Amino acid sequence: MKLVRITFIFSFFVLLLNAIPLSAQDLPKDYQEVLTFLGRTGDFKAKVLKVNIPRNDLHVTIAGQSTPTPFGFGGWVAMTKADNGMEVLMGDLVLTQEEVNPVLSALLDHGIEVTALHNHFFFEEPRLFYMHVHGHGDAMSLARAIKPALDRIGHVSPAPAEAKPAPAPASTTFPFDTAALNKIAGFDGEKLGSVYKFTAGRDDLHLTEMGANINVRMGLNSWAAFAGNDDDAQVAGDIAMRESEVNAVLKALRSHGLNVVAIHHHMLNTQPTVIFLHYWGRGPAAKLAAGFRSTLDVLGK
Repeated sequence: MKLVRITFIFSFFVLLLNAIPLSAQDLPKDYQEVLTFLGRTGDFKAKVLKVNIPRNDLHVTIAGQSTPTPFGFGGWVAMTKADNGMEVLMGDLVLTQEEVNPVLSALLDHGIEVTALHNHFFFEEPRLFYMHVHGHGDAMSLARAIKPALDRIGHVSPAPAEAKPAPAPASTTFPFDTAALNKIAGFDGEKLGSVYKFTAGRDDLHLTEMGANINVRMGLNSWAAFAGNDDDAQVAGDIAMRESEVNAVLKALRSHGLNVVAIHHHMLNTQPTVIFLHYWGRGPAAKLAAGFRSTLDVLGK
């Protein structure tokens, strides 16, 4: 009888210990330091530290329907150890459109790579974008590198609405000094109505599919389109890049005040892989053209 009682008590304590969460006990010291430094919660499972970055500060509606944060607005950053003992960092940050470029700049300035930028939803308010990040290093170095970007989330004010200028009188002359823009870009653009557009191919990539040459006319190109006038212009464009060129192009665009809008692919099953980046900016046409030229310099064009 005494043996039965001892066995019962032992079994009870085993069950009790199994019921106690062990994540805090199992959390490596360097990962605990990361959570403390970032001021975030997280968990450690399958050898991965996952840091939670939910957008509880936002009231999101989709097609007018109030939608809770776990539905798809929970950003995160994760770390796990590589074979060499260093950490691999990946993450997916949920950002409002006003936050995208300030956060992107903070990441680039501290050595964190940006690998994708896209939407997950239609009809959401506020508009949300998802930025994928990547890095290598020791745990605390990565935490220090990413913290400035995380600190900007939820703390970027919406841009004030600009007063709409009075419509300019119709002009019989083209609104841009094309010779000046050509000189900055390094080659001639083309007039498309009131828009002036530069297009640069990527024939250096020697891209083929099923034996067919994928060239500038097939969409393998970088371009910049200008609207407005020399003093107050908009530029929109697309940059075709190798994977290794992405973050250098991002830095070039941001250093010239141009906004990154999307990073994604346009083609499947091609070698090499080509990544496309959409951007937009507003300002004097010459300044915007210099930003476009800086991306071509990265591409060796």
